[in-house]
Amino acid sequence: MNNLPSVTPHGYAAPTSVKWRCPTSTVRCPECCSRLCFGDVSVEFGRKSHETSVCEANQVPGVGRLPAGLTHYVVPDCQAARDFLEILELPEICGILFLQTVLHSVLHQGSRRAYTRIRNVVKDPRQQCSIFANEFCHYAYNERKAGESLNDWQSRTVYDGAVWYYNHLAGQIPILVITEDTKLIKELGAKTTGVFLLSMEEYLKKFWSSVTNALDIYESLSASLKETADMKGNVKAKKDYLPQEVVAAGIKSGRYVQGCLQVNKHRPQQEAFLQRTGTGMKNTDAESDILIPGANNRNRAVHGDIVAVELLPRMEWQGRSKSLAQSEDMQDKGTDSESNTTMPTGRVVGIVQRNWRDYVASFPQNTEGQGQRSKGGRILVIPYDYRIPRIRISTRQAETLQHHRVIVRIDSWPLDSQYPNGHFVRTLGTIGSLETEIASILVENNISVRAFSEGQIKELPTNSEEKPWTMDPEEVARRRDLHQSHLIFSIDPKGCEDVDDTLSVRQLPNGNLELGVHIADVSYFVKPNSLTDLEAKARATTVYLADRRHDMLPAILSADLCSLIGGVDRYAMTVLWELDSNYEVQNVWYGRTIIRSAYKMFYEAAQALHDGNVPLEDIPELENLDAETLEHRLNELKWCISKLMHIARHLRSKRESGGAVQLEGVEVQVQLGEKKEIEDLIPKQPLEIHETIAECMIFANHWVAKKIAETFPHSSLLRHHPLPRQEHFGNLNHCAKSKGMTVDTSSNKSLAESLDQCVDPKDPVFNKILRTLATYAMSNALYFSTGSLSRDQYYHYGLALDKYTHFTSPIRRYADVIVHRLLMAAINGEEEALPGNKELQDLCDHINTKNRASQHAQKASQELFQSLFFKDKDPEKDECCTVDAVIFELRANGMLVFIPRYGMKGAVYLKDKSGLVVDVSEGKLHWLPGTLSKGDFSLTVTTSNGSTSYHLFDHITVRISVTPSHAHPLMLHLEMVDNKPHQIETSQEGNNQDQISNVPNKTDIVKEVTKEVKLAESVSHTDANDLGPNYSDLKSKYGQTSEAISIYSLLQQFKEMALREDLDESQS
Repeated sequence: MNNLPSVTPHGYAAPTSVKWRCPTSTVRCPECCSRLCFGDVSVEFGRKSHETSVCEANQVPGVGRLPAGLTHYVVPDCQAARDFLEILELPEICGILFLQTVLHSVLHQGSRRAYTRIRNVVKDPRQQCSIFANEFCHYAYNERKAGESLNDWQSRTVYDGAVWYYNHLAGQIPILVITEDTKLIKELGAKTTGVFLLSMEEYLKKFWSSVTNALDIYESLSASLKETADMKGNVKAKKDYLPQEVVAAGIKSGRYVQGCLQVNKHRPQQEAFLQRTGTGMKNTDAESDILIPGANNRNRAVHGDIVAVELLPRMEWQGRSKSLAQSEDMQDKGTDSESNTTMPTGRVVGIVQRNWRDYVASFPQNTEGQGQRSKGGRILVIPYDYRIPRIRISTRQAETLQHHRVIVRIDSWPLDSQYPNGHFVRTLGTIGSLETEIASILVENNISVRAFSEGQIKELPTNSEEKPWTMDPEEVARRRDLHQSHLIFSIDPKGCEDVDDTLSVRQLPNGNLELGVHIADVSYFVKPNSLTDLEAKARATTVYLADRRHDMLPAILSADLCSLIGGVDRYAMTVLWELDSNYEVQNVWYGRTIIRSAYKMFYEAAQALHDGNVPLEDIPELENLDAETLEHRLNELKWCISKLMHIARHLRSKRESGGAVQLEGVEVQVQLGEKKEIEDLIPKQPLEIHETIAECMIFANHWVAKKIAETFPHSSLLRHHPLPRQEHFGNLNHCAKSKGMTVDTSSNKSLAESLDQCVDPKDPVFNKILRTLATYAMSNALYFSTGSLSRDQYYHYGLALDKYTHFTSPIRRYADVIVHRLLMAAINGEEEALPGNKELQDLCDHINTKNRASQHAQKASQELFQSLFFKDKDPEKDECCTVDAVIFELRANGMLVFIPRYGMKGAVYLKDKSGLVVDVSEGKLHWLPGTLSKGDFSLTVTTSNGSTSYHLFDHITVRISVTPSHAHPLMLHLEMVDNKPHQIETSQEGNNQDQISNVPNKTDIVKEVTKEVKLAESVSHTDANDLGPNYSDLKSKYGQTSEAISIYSLLQQFKEMALREDLDESQS
């Protein structure tokens, strides 16, 4: 910086002596966001000096700043930004300057989705990119000349903007303009010293040759772009989408219906539905989903796209298929006789928004005839998701990646093509590898799990033996100290590492009770707009998979400083209620506190203590005490637990009387063999203490919601559970009717009361299945900003509460962090850094999307490990593969059954594609010619051996096996082996009835299963019979917890709490 060029940063000659500033600095300079900008420079004849005042644009919030330590800045032109955006999104490539002209081009000539992606890149401080508002800069602006084409004007504007920017920074750093215009490169490549023009290929090879992934993406993108260009002008006469203005006008007038396209994964070629919002309790044609039958009516729309649909004439309306899909690729075509009652039917006439994403895919196994198809590297890959069509990509690695899962992206879907065009991005690994399959699940759900950055870790405190963390005396003085006045304890599952909630209860001098809920004060450590806050906001939630978790916060917070572990001082956010003798709230206090948890108990220990047992070995804090002290502390702890249970019973009863719909989650105990292999899965009874803790958390969430909504009526983050749609209760009503019972679904209160009355003394499974079907009918609970909905929509249907939010788990939910900030602002009267209604609603939408993705990923990982559990077992010989199943839905060619033993459902076929039907005689199953007829509540199979009927809620015996797949996830296959209940399970005494009656949730079971499946898999890859001499070191480095405790207990408890806390989180 000592040798300035002979021109000013703006490129014009300096007079004898002049002091100048950025010409736009009188109005906040929006264009220069480089740390190299002088901002205030003095230039004198014969001597150059400068003052280091940074251009004030660097303080513009929400706009990134270009770093000073790079060798060059990159300025992509309009075409490069549109065509190669995903290369520019790579984390290795930073220092990108997007001109305003380029952003306008991407928005209007590309797509709003691409425009949003660029804005997100700029907002992310890790990318170190920025925007130059060149069209608002007098010296960088170019007017369009008469007769000049749009492309020529854009190219000239981008180049001139890059030249201005180079001179503005006094030539301190070269500017590289990326363009595919070879003519422009020849004309202007050597015009300005320090400003270079390169093609994307040349740029990658010269500067990023080590990033092979970037070159692979470029090659694939280039091939896709070339094919798309070749197809232009060669379009066959085929109906294209309507113009956007026509679609928009049609949606506004009601002629067309806008919604999200949802493809039926069981019949992806035959059925898709338009899912639209705003439906209520009534079932009318105008409010129900719209069926889109067949690929032609789908008109090149992809699952997840926002589309405009035109309803077909009523005479062309069709119904959902009633038969079960039977082929692996789910390409079977139903007949009209297999259709249900007709429903509104339509066709796609326009695309409102493409929601294309990264897709996991694999290359076809059958290479026969592929030589012609792969000429030029073009080949059809099969997506992991059945709902996505095959994608034509270009790659020279087809043979190398034959047995790999890869990531591809869709670029276009030409009018005359049966399949969309896309490009190869990268490989995930070998098909069948555990890490590959887990990575596939994450990619399919758009979940990024990269490690926390060095910058994020550096801004957080440390806590080590050399440098222990201590409380700030000033912060301590501002908080209420509960050390001496309150007995605080936690009750968690075994293996819990991050304790984010503790409880207290005590008798007040006036005879009333005080209930306290103390939550980890994450908001103290995570400041608004810090790097940790931005990362937590992006992740939105901790992602729990079957064998691992991906935390929202770094471990120093989630497992240490924010965790309310026993015996150490911690910051907390506390809610204290004063309750009278009837447990009615007389007073409530909110505030920041300092607590020290006296006991860290497991659920089983707390329940045993309440029941009169004394599990000293499970409560370390009670060890090595003299008899008198032990008795005193035991009595004190027993009283607290008993009072908590009494309070929780009252709270629960009050909610139930208001219409709360209760569902049950069941833990599963895993029986292990000597080599840690899974021998059996046994459902366990839930404990009352589970409900006690969940009820206290619901109570805290409710009262915090009331407080923040009262203080910030138009910008509070709440959670509502919309009314379910009546058509979703169809199967529930049908099943109840089969037993001569009725379910009133007109309100949550009537639904809860009806479910309580629907009991079959002879079959405890009956009520459990009805509650499961009620869960499937529920809408999803969603976060929202209070300024975005009317007050009558705040209601939480499942919990029967007028206001509800999430406050109790800030370690794993970003919504709770925001609520903590809102609560503190409500208490202290400070509104600084709080989001407004629009910003908060956008944040809620983002969190809802991330939560939904997390739930889908969790479910997919559970199903993966469930399949792994049965994969290596012999269905014919292994007893765990033959189980009892209950029929809960009838179809044209089979039935859906529920397996109480494992808490999962599946299809059992009574008729195959060739027309043969199942015949069970003398305990053996045969496929014979015959007929299958369907009644209201039964299926009847007729063969030469006679007739057999299968009624709703009949118990049959099924065998579980695994269907392998090269391109798709493993699938469980159920085959009926007897039309009677499983003898082993039904011959056992009362214990077995408890086992069957407690229908476990599938996700709960798999959480317990997965740890040992993973461990068994790791053992199977070792050469020795034992775990090896380095097992302890490896486990401490890569494992989740020690052998003595199971992380899945923690995951199970999170699921159970969520089940009671939000109905939607229990849906599978």
